[in-house]
Amino acid sequence: MKDNATDTIYGIRAVMEAIHSGKEIDKIIMKKGLSGELVQELGDLLRINGILPQLVPAEKFLKYGNKNHQGVIAMLSPIDFQPLEEVVARIWEKGESPFIVVVDSVTDVRNFGAIVRTAECAGAHAVVFPIKGSARISSDAVKTSAGALLHMPICRVGSLKSAVSFLKLSGIRVIAATEKGKNNYTKSNLKPPIAIVMGSEDKGISDSILGVTDEQVSIPILGKVDSLNVSVAAGLMMYEVIRQKDL
Repeated sequence: MKDNATDTIYGIRAVMEAIHSGKEIDKIIMKKGLSGELVQELGDLLRINGILPQLVPAEKFLKYGNKNHQGVIAMLSPIDFQPLEEVVARIWEKGESPFIVVVDSVTDVRNFGAIVRTAECAGAHAVVFPIKGSARISSDAVKTSAGALLHMPICRVGSLKSAVSFLKLSGIRVIAATEKGKNNYTKSNLKPPIAIVMGSEDKGISDSILGVTDEQVSIPILGKVDSLNVSVAAGLMMYEVIRQKDL
């Protein structure tokens, strides 16, 4: 069964059918302790398609009490994700210098949508984010992005570290915006080809990602509050890319 208002699918067979038909699955939640042949079949299908379900306790399903969910619910994405390799290849083939925005562990839908909106306005070619630990790309995210999520290539990757390494091998400099950065962001070279990495306000960019970036830069904080909203910081970084590109 599918709820058209939220693009949510309930029930094991319905979820399997959605996967078989090529639907873009955003998230699957499963009740802990499910067993049986059909559950095993679903598990095999998820593994084949590289989908990692979120296992939750039974009480999480109470709000879906009137739905025949059988302990399995799939949430569809309102957008189609694009392979990062294909996006980068297209950019180079068009004779353009890639300008990529990488978002690490931003879980707030509004912040994610705002970043994508600014990226689209700033002429970025794509936004990259990891499957795990990121905001769900829901209809609310599309609204917050003012529709930019429908126009901007969005690349969802299994390993952000591998994605950053791929960008570097593709001739793209990867710059991380972090309070750990020694260089002022306006003093560093941010001309394309470039990928800028932004992290969440609470955790920042993970150490594993920082370790593979080409440079770490910081945005000056002169007041008593020790950090900027991540979407604001991303906007500053993106428009510095534009400023330097036009020099």
